[in-house]
Amino acid sequence: MHSPIIRTLVTHYHTGMDFQAKYITPDIKLSYYEDKLFKSEVVFEHHMLVWFMSGHTKIIEAGREHFFNAGDIFLIPKNQLATIINYPRDGQPHKTVVMHLTESRLKTFYADIDVPPSTSVSREIKTFHHHPLLESCLASLIPYFDMKETFPENIASIKINEAISILRFIDKGIDHILSDFEEPGKIDLVAFMEKNFMFNMPLERFGYLTGRSLSTFNRDFKKAFEITPQRWLTKKRLELAHYHIKQGKKKPVEVYIESGFEDLSHFSFAFKKEFGYVPTELLK
Repeated sequence: MHSPIIRTLVTHYHTGMDFQAKYITPDIKLSYYEDKLFKSEVVFEHHMLVWFMSGHTKIIEAGREHFFNAGDIFLIPKNQLATIINYPRDGQPHKTVVMHLTESRLKTFYADIDVPPSTSVSREIKTFHHHPLLESCLASLIPYFDMKETFPENIASIKINEAISILRFIDKGIDHILSDFEEPGKIDLVAFMEKNFMFNMPLERFGYLTGRSLSTFNRDFKKAFEITPQRWLTKKRLELAHYHIKQGKKKPVEVYIESGFEDLSHFSFAFKKEFGYVPTELLK
């Protein structure tokens, strides 16, 4: 299970050994596991900076896929829907150092910095492959995870501010992402759902990301699609899985996770109920 101090909405699906995390502060952690597969459906409340020490990760966003290996460093912007699938590799565990860049800390950092307005801000994952400045900053945290004493908050603040300063130095457009403190505004619900239906999120989170309360989301959704959100999401995910199996010749075990289902047996049951035959029959 994930720690209650993680500042993000996460749903984990995995087999075997549980995911492990060590914290030196609520915003700096070392994650570690040795299993075959670890999947997370996530939407981050705060920006997240990740340094890959070992293993392999596939991150699926709407219309994009990213692959990360040992040495890679990347920033996941807040309020982004993603499916994250982690794997050990080459006999090494999946191991990462993670730093949460919280809104309160960023507001303090940017209090005296004038950021010019921008009409277009990319929300894509930012990658910084083997960057020496970021790598040395994050690697310097490793010894602290073995401390028995409480990690001093002032040192944690220094390390996080160092990481933010390095990000600003190597990416001149990062200010427009890190200094954006606006709540999601009301957006086109139909376009958003058509783009993001494969992410297995609570309806409350879909509502938040489209600028709506849950009740308003349900009302607007039924008005737009003439069907309940749960039924529509199931149909869309099954249609996506059907396409990948039939056209892409993929096995059911390869597509159920990326189509938004929690486990293979539930996916197979729903698939047969919808189409009248089990997924494997498409491969014959």
